Amino acid sequence: MIATVVWGTGNVGRAAIRAVDAHPALKLAAVLVHNPDKVGRDAGDLAGLDVELGIAATDDVDAVLAASPGAVVYAASGDIRPDDALADITRAIRAGAVVVTPSLYALYDRHGAPPELRDPVLAAVEAGGGSLFVSGVDPGWANDVMPLLVSGLGSVVDGIRCQEVFDYSTYDQPDAVRFLIGFGQPMDYQAPMLMETVPTMVWGGQIRLMARALGVELDEIRETVDRRALDDTVTTRTMGEFEAGTQGAVRFEVQGIVGGEPRIVVEHVTRIHPSCATDWPLPPSGSGAHKVIIEGRPRIEVSIEADDEGENRSAGGNATAVGRLVNAVDWLVEADPGLYDALDVPLRPAAGKIGRTPR
Repeated sequence: MIATVVWGTGNVGRAAIRAVDAHPALKLAAVLVHNPDKVGRDAGDLAGLDVELGIAATDDVDAVLAASPGAVVYAASGDIRPDDALADITRAIRAGAVVVTPSLYALYDRHGAPPELRDPVLAAVEAGGGSLFVSGVDPGWANDVMPLLVSGLGSVVDGIRCQEVFDYSTYDQPDAVRFLIGFGQPMDYQAPMLMETVPTMVWGGQIRLMARALGVELDEIRETVDRRALDDTVTTRTMGEFEAGTQGAVRFEVQGIVGGEPRIVVEHVTRIHPSCATDWPLPPSGSGAHKVIIEGRPRIEVSIEADDEGENRSAGGNATAVGRLVNAVDWLVEADPGLYDALDVPLRPAAGKIGRTPR
């Protein structure tokens, strides 16, 4: 079995511990945490499982990597600490580990990644013999392998739209929701995630990757952003009150332009409450869904909903993103050392998992 470390125990890390524990080819070897209050706690407790896994969380990175794990699921955030995340990841690669992570947006498409990110990774691969696969937590499969798969069912494809439609009122991550995206902030607040060029920095790699797979040349990548204010003050279960007049809904697109038209689009429609911007697309049911829409002949629309962690409805998207990453580990261990993206790593069936009960 492949000794696997989970680094970070937030929304992504909790799901990663559960996924590693459930995988028949992987063995949870260690859990790395930053918060001193989590040191010593059992991994099963941190992951919200009903059983202990016999692995106590630690903050000793040196000791964990010195044990030469086969793989690291890097679940620590890269949103506001990209340099630190890159340093952590290259450190693990130099230790010989296969690393899978959603934390380095610019490496979604390895061909178009900036040299300042790609070169340190390649140097670490050369030095240590490890590998890296980056896929999005939004989740990545919804913006790469899934739309590409569905596009192959059409006779004529005029455009591809990857759409996230979500109610964030159940999302237990206030820093991201309130400050990165700007929900509950005044309408003149400059949310970092919505600043000009940032959406392209985050999702442009997925646009380029799809264009590469489809064999089309992009004229450019454009962005559109629209925001709506709350008409009334609302109270959420996980993040408290959001006042009337503050930002309550966001709709943005990252558009791959082909022949002067937006042909490959990643769109997010997100709200802090379902009462806001009701004229925008709504999820077919529940709090959210990921959609792939193929415009052409025939027109194809696929909607996927995932639930996890009970009332934390948004955790389903995290869990599927983690599943894509964790399920790639044994394939990556067998592959040559290197830097991989979603076109390299196959989307694999749940071999050996049907009917299997994690410990």
